Amino acid sequence: MSLSRSRESPTLSGPATTVDEPSRGPAPEFARRRVPLRTRLRNDRTMLLLMLPGVGFLIVFYYVPLLGNVIAFQDYQPFVGFRHSQIVGFTNFQTLYNDPDFWNAVRNTLILSVFQLILYFPAPLGLALLLNSLLSTNVRRFVQSIVYLPHFISWVLVVTLFQEVLGGAGLMNGFLRHHGMHTINIMENPGWFKLVVTGQVIWKDTGWGTIIFLAALITVDTALYEAAAVDGAGKWGRLWHVTLPSIRSVTILLLVLRLGDVLSVGFEQLLLQRNAVGPGASDVLDTFVYYNGVVDGNWSSSAAAGLAKGVIGAVLIYVANRVAHAFGEAGVYSK
Repeated sequence: MSLSRSRESPTLSGPATTVDEPSRGPAPEFARRRVPLRTRLRNDRTMLLLMLPGVGFLIVFYYVPLLGNVIAFQDYQPFVGFRHSQIVGFTNFQTLYNDPDFWNAVRNTLILSVFQLILYFPAPLGLALLLNSLLSTNVRRFVQSIVYLPHFISWVLVVTLFQEVLGGAGLMNGFLRHHGMHTINIMENPGWFKLVVTGQVIWKDTGWGTIIFLAALITVDTALYEAAAVDGAGKWGRLWHVTLPSIRSVTILLLVLRLGDVLSVGFEQLLLQRNAVGPGASDVLDTFVYYNGVVDGNWSSSAAAGLAKGVIGAVLIYVANRVAHAFGEAGVYSK
């Protein structure tokens, strides 16, 4: 049999057949023609109309208020407004730098942020892995419904529930008192406050945080588990070498978003418990802005504190996104 330079597909029982190469000619004219913007808007008009309420909400309640950050550089007086208030440059930031209450709020915010990042962030992932391991679909749905419920409970009820359990007259102290042991009022102890706040966040929002992780776990190819089992991997081996790498991109994305919001540690939750432990243990940046600005009338310095918090959050998102790119993940935005 003679050899030829054409692409041939040899067979065992017949002559070689020539395989036609795909055409590499110019792309059709309709593939190169751009669809006009007016046509695209008309084709997508239904989806655009559905987006209008959400876009309007973001513009009115998120982007328009950003213009108010100008008062951070003014000696703002509400009765004269933005246009006639005196420009003072970075004087308000210098005032914050010399304010010990501001640095106390910064310290408490950072400590609570670290606590919640270390203790709360892995909790939804761990719960999602446990729920995903349940073989019975009905049991899984029942457990999901139970763990989702605390998310819809207001912080007033959550704090009240913890007070009834951990407070001076709560169930725990009642049990200790009944058995002649020393009691402790955890809810009014400043040393325990940050752990209590983190525990409240874990109890309330862990179930809700599992939604995205469960959606990611569903997309993991079951063939990978079968291949790992054939290779001798046990449950922990399949978890470490199949499950976690498969949801790494989702985990890193959520971590990046969490770092951007890490300085927002719960305004309403802390405000409700501020009187019990005092401002020294409970004041964070959000409560500092409220009491310093709304209550005491120091609008400009409070706006400066809020602006500083926003800038730090943006920097954290940028840094975390660069770290995600270093691990080969897309992050929030591409390079």
